[in-house]
Amino acid sequence: MYIQSLYKVLKNHIKPKVLNRMNRYNKWEYGYNEEHDIIVISKDGTVGEVYEIQNLKIALPKKPEKPHGFVSNKWEYTEYPKELKKIKSVFDWEEYSINFKEKWYDYIDNEFNKREQGFWFNNKNVATYITGTHYMYLQWSKIDVGQPDFRESNRLFYIFWEACKADDRCYGMCYLKNRRSGFSFMSSAESVNLATISTDSRFGILSKSGPDAKKMFTDKVVPISVNYPFFFKPIQDGMDRPKTELAYRVPASKFTRRKLESNEAIAEITGLDTTIDWKNTGDNSYDGEKLKLLVHDESGKWEKPNNILNNWRVTKTTLRLGGTIIGKCMMGSTSNALDKGGSNFKKLYYDSNVEERNANGETRSGLYSLFIPMEWNYEGYIDSYGLPVFEDPKKDRFSPQGKRIRIGVIEYWQNEVDGLKKDQDGLNEFYRQFPRTEQHAFRDEAKQSLFNLTKIYEQIDYNQDVRNESLVTKGSFQWQNGIQDSSVLFVPNKNGRFLVTWVPPIELQNRVILKNGLKYPGNEHCGAFGCDPYDISGTVDSRGSNGSLHGLTKFSMEKVPNSLFFLEYIARPQTAEIFFEDVLMACVFYGMPILAENNKPRLLYHFKRRGYRGYSMNRPDKVYMKLSITEREIGGIPNSSQDIKQAHAAAIESYIENYVGNLDGRYGDIYFQRTLEDWSRFDINNRTKHDASISSGLALMACNKNLYTPVFKRQLEQKPLGFKKYDNKGFSSKIIR
Repeated sequence: MYIQSLYKVLKNHIKPKVLNRMNRYNKWEYGYNEEHDIIVISKDGTVGEVYEIQNLKIALPKKPEKPHGFVSNKWEYTEYPKELKKIKSVFDWEEYSINFKEKWYDYIDNEFNKREQGFWFNNKNVATYITGTHYMYLQWSKIDVGQPDFRESNRLFYIFWEACKADDRCYGMCYLKNRRSGFSFMSSAESVNLATISTDSRFGILSKSGPDAKKMFTDKVVPISVNYPFFFKPIQDGMDRPKTELAYRVPASKFTRRKLESNEAIAEITGLDTTIDWKNTGDNSYDGEKLKLLVHDESGKWEKPNNILNNWRVTKTTLRLGGTIIGKCMMGSTSNALDKGGSNFKKLYYDSNVEERNANGETRSGLYSLFIPMEWNYEGYIDSYGLPVFEDPKKDRFSPQGKRIRIGVIEYWQNEVDGLKKDQDGLNEFYRQFPRTEQHAFRDEAKQSLFNLTKIYEQIDYNQDVRNESLVTKGSFQWQNGIQDSSVLFVPNKNGRFLVTWVPPIELQNRVILKNGLKYPGNEHCGAFGCDPYDISGTVDSRGSNGSLHGLTKFSMEKVPNSLFFLEYIARPQTAEIFFEDVLMACVFYGMPILAENNKPRLLYHFKRRGYRGYSMNRPDKVYMKLSITEREIGGIPNSSQDIKQAHAAAIESYIENYVGNLDGRYGDIYFQRTLEDWSRFDINNRTKHDASISSGLALMACNKNLYTPVFKRQLEQKPLGFKKYDNKGFSSKIIR
């Protein structure tokens, strides 16, 4: 059974007494509420349900007693009155009589209220709230197919976007989308919506190329503006359908009874002086400008020499004045292959995680990331109520066009995936276009990987299908009773740094062998660890590489699974000493040796100083007498040798072929997604960023050290013994030279 995880409604997030008291006096203010850690998007002073969308808590307005009910029990586009269609501008409106204006006052005023506060209506007997921006998109925006359909996915998108606008810590959104999700039209509609109520403001558009930005402007922004009703549309300067800039000079004005009764002259109102334009794609586009809104379309497809990261560093400054955020960015895209712009967009997306903020409360990028899985927004599998059909419908359900939906979108998607199994590049492209997970969205091309991407992605998909988090335990190691060098305990902990899939039986835990006063691992025959350490606690940008540790079993007669990666540790604690102790405790608990890179030797000196030199393996490719003085002292293996690099990569490659992905009907049992993803993008010529690949490869080498032991061949050479050979032919002997 499919269980959606896009959003959830938080029950009693705000204490009922507090909620009722604040609602009674309409005390809730639009924006971020630090006390309750919510973003209030309500503009009437009330709060109802609290949604959590991608870890962002958003408070909606309180549900009215009687939401609007359409005849069809779902969203309906309301026809624009014929009498008003004739009016093209606010100046034409001035020519009509007071009685005519009085007749339409309530209608126009209600439209302004819906634009400002949002709109409640019954959808399949459920009270449903859409933001004012969403209402403007549905009711007053014309797209390529006419009027947009209501979709539940778009409702959640606009709620999230409203939260981005309301939060003064946020520069906007970074939306990881699927193809044909409607983002270009929705962002174009928002540009027009905001521009027509803003004074002295500039709105910008960027895309993967200049022509794409121009096309978005001419084919989407301008038609939406042209089709606005006169009471929302300011007087436009210049051509009716401009090619480069849309300029609003005289504003639309909210009509009130005071203005109707006094017949206030619209012409005397100060001009908006607001523009919407587009720029050619480049790192410095809009540099030095001040923007109210920047629409960043197709930002995951910026190919070299253009770089979305460099551009965002520049355009981010156009949205702030000192420390105050004065504008927002609406960024959205599918992702190209990683070397075609996808890698930079991926970094920007993950830098927008709302759970990782600096001391000012901002994410690393300043944006908030949003991913809506394809099953929420796939054309043909959304019913007439705008609700996605996840699974095979038990009752008849029809699309907005009246076509019967026979199977669920999940089954349809899986059928497409199964049909592309033999075309890995085609499959990866399908995943990127219609992703169900973030990992799908950032799939790389198979030809770009050193290893077998087909098998790696098969394993990643399998892990997601079986919900591998149920097979992986997060936790920490600690010394018993806090006494160092005693026994080690593993404690499950949701904030722990270790991921573990197997714990040895009691009789194998903490097995230590003492030899001549030195400690040696008691389970060396069962497995080993590989480690990529670091030496320095802090870095200039506070974002140094992680320390990485992997544990791997090998064949033995003990109760130990064969060739299983049972432990993953990829973290950078506050100090290097914490990392050293974490690694030491893991080795002691499992009773297994460790093969670590010795280019950064502090970890190995830590082992020696604590009496655990016997746990540190010597490099397996040299005999003891050939080791350097330092290698004899602390063990470990360097990472500088080309032979070592090749052997390391070959070890991972061999493991993937034999133990990862589909193995004749069964699947591998490596459940560490970060390790698999690191393997998928491993670059042997640039290994610095691949901590997980380094440590996992060293674990493989440690468990198969016999493969790297140097073999000395006995060479026989002829040595002269001092005897001369003679030729005895004839009457005298002659020495043979």
